[in-house]
Amino acid sequence: MDGFDDIYYEIEYDTCPIPGVGKFVPKPQQIAAPKKDEIRDLFARMRELGRAHRSTYGYSRLFDRQIQQDKGEVFYKQGLFMQDFTDDYTNNVPFSQYYPYYQTMGYEQLRSYFTWRTKVRSGTVSETSLSYAFLYIYELLSNIGVSDPQDGLDRLMAFWKTFRVYHNTIDKYVLRWLKDYHIYYNLPQPFHAFIEAHDLAVHYPELAGSDDNFNLFCAISKYDIRKSGFFTEENEKLIADCFHFVADQLRQTCEAHSIPFEESIFHPTKKMTAWTPFQGALFYPHAEQVDRRLVLSKNEIYLCKQNRWTFCTVITSESGRQLIGYVMKQMESVLRKVMKYKHKLSTNLDTVTHDLVGKLRDTGISLETLVKQAVLVFYREATKTVVQVDPGALKVIRREALVTQEKLIIPEPTEQLRSTLIPVGATCGRPSAPTSDTSNSLRDMLSDIERQALSIALHGEMELKHFADNCGIMPEVLVDGINEKAMDHIGDSLLDEDFRLYDDYKEQVKELIE
Repeated sequence: MDGFDDIYYEIEYDTCPIPGVGKFVPKPQQIAAPKKDEIRDLFARMRELGRAHRSTYGYSRLFDRQIQQDKGEVFYKQGLFMQDFTDDYTNNVPFSQYYPYYQTMGYEQLRSYFTWRTKVRSGTVSETSLSYAFLYIYELLSNIGVSDPQDGLDRLMAFWKTFRVYHNTIDKYVLRWLKDYHIYYNLPQPFHAFIEAHDLAVHYPELAGSDDNFNLFCAISKYDIRKSGFFTEENEKLIADCFHFVADQLRQTCEAHSIPFEESIFHPTKKMTAWTPFQGALFYPHAEQVDRRLVLSKNEIYLCKQNRWTFCTVITSESGRQLIGYVMKQMESVLRKVMKYKHKLSTNLDTVTHDLVGKLRDTGISLETLVKQAVLVFYREATKTVVQVDPGALKVIRREALVTQEKLIIPEPTEQLRSTLIPVGATCGRPSAPTSDTSNSLRDMLSDIERQALSIALHGEMELKHFADNCGIMPEVLVDGINEKAMDHIGDSLLDEDFRLYDDYKEQVKELIE
């Protein structure tokens, strides 16, 4: 037969021996083709994706790692296949299963789930079977039906906060998976900041207070700035933000010269154990992972190499603790000076035995100068006053200034009068040229990099900005350091804001660098 339209049957009876019953042949009857169910066909195509894995059938050895990995892969493929599907099924059939996934769900259960999911995605979260809720969470953990990892996290948080009203048993799972989510997807916002932003510190006591870098480094540092009299409630945020900036500048400088920073401070223990994200969830590690190291707390370090994750506890070398202690103390010393604190704080780089100091020195970079310059840049940006000017008011000010200027203009004095107004030997504009004593004093204060920078500015061998970049120093910081020392010794700056040498000091700078 070619199709259902050709189906028919014919029944013929022989002569019946029962009296009164004769022979008859009924008329052929056509069997109508069943109505096509497109949704059922879609589910069938979805199930077809799981046929390659025999372990997806049956429930034996449910907790076997290989079986769970196979189930996770099938779930991920089917989830992508069904990620855009919406439904409006009128029934609501319950479902209960440990590690729920599509392959073991019946037709009515699938329709009930996808109808509920459609409403959740539109913002209506209603009570349902707990297995349906976990199935939706598994989708979010796998980034199924989301635009990117951040969108997946936002949806997970929104669903959790709403659905936990019906079943707060999901708390212990979601709270554990939130940390894994940040590790696996390498989100730009550190997990510590995420905890603080969502007021979740009580759920992560081992991470509470370890906000990115600062408290973590304070915990391992030989010098704990939090115990300093300078560390007050008023200064706390400024100091923490300043350390973030200083540490970031130090990292960037080290990376520019292929010097490991955190790797030289945090050392994993010899025993490394395999780490699998989202334990207890049906998850397939689909995302290609870049090699990286994540120090989450003083007790947790996660390493990813060739798409494989390992976990271990952290140990910190004595020299690493010295290094962080020096950076903390030098940062505080500079902050005390710029903030005119009543007591000074001295530091000694010679007490640091970490080889990172020598590696930086070999590239012409002083750790002491690097920290100082980073603090000065941070403080200048953190305390600068932003002035907003009304363009209309500015025009009025200019008109009034022109009127005032006309009233103040007086005739040019004669040569004879000028000689009586300006004493012989007096100069206008910039201060007088520095004496040999002040030049020697300034020469002693300038670092090798700063003297090289002045030589470049004088002779125009290359752009000063390019020189600063090669040294791993921001050009603004380099120029500010030179001008600050020049101001202390000769009462004026040597370089302008465009990194050019003032003509008035070219001769003096020539003597200074020779």
